[in-house]
Amino acid sequence: MFAHISFLKGKGNKNLSAFKINLSFSGTDIIIKSMEEILRILPSTFIPLFVSMNVFMLLPIFISMTKDMTRPKRQKVIIDSILTALIVSLSFIGLGEVIFRILGITTDDFKIAGGLLLLVIAILDLTQHIEERMKPDVRMGVVPIGVPLIVGPAVLTNILLLVDHYGIVPTIISLMLNLLIVWISLANAERIIKVVGKGGIIGLSKVMALLLASIAVMMIRLGILNIIRLNIKI
Repeated sequence: MFAHISFLKGKGNKNLSAFKINLSFSGTDIIIKSMEEILRILPSTFIPLFVSMNVFMLLPIFISMTKDMTRPKRQKVIIDSILTALIVSLSFIGLGEVIFRILGITTDDFKIAGGLLLLVIAILDLTQHIEERMKPDVRMGVVPIGVPLIVGPAVLTNILLLVDHYGIVPTIISLMLNLLIVWISLANAERIIKVVGKGGIIGLSKVMALLLASIAVMMIRLGILNIIRLNIKI
């Protein structure tokens, strides 16, 4: 929408005021339209990241790894893990396109490769139950909780694909919202598991893995179809 400029009869100051008012309204309309577009796209960027982070699989692992820690140390681990996940994700967004150009990789190539990777990760999540016990260490907030448990290959792959398909703003908003959910979940991990039950958490994590597999198949399908359209003229 362009700014509407109206010319009114009268003193110069009044004309200038009218111009400013009209311009202000038009700018507001543009912002509103942009926000409406972002809100419309947001579910499409939020859900794949929520599924690939799979907080339900993370909760029992986190409790097992931090069971012997004091509350302040556990809080430090949570903060370190969220900050690490955020920094790695934003760095990947900034450098992803540059890496593509250097290596000569197209987005369709990455869709197929990323889809295959997500499919393998989803199959492993469906067929295995991973709950490793490690010695309590505040540094575990960076590795392995921040990376790769919160932000691993599945999340990074989804981030690049979502930025390419939907844009950087809705993707970053969805990333921040998902990290907020992970933060709240880890801070209340024991309460959540008591309410839902360990079996319920495992069941939910398997559902997330199945959804991740479905997203992976969709990515592979779209990548192959786009390559066929670009290279084969029917």
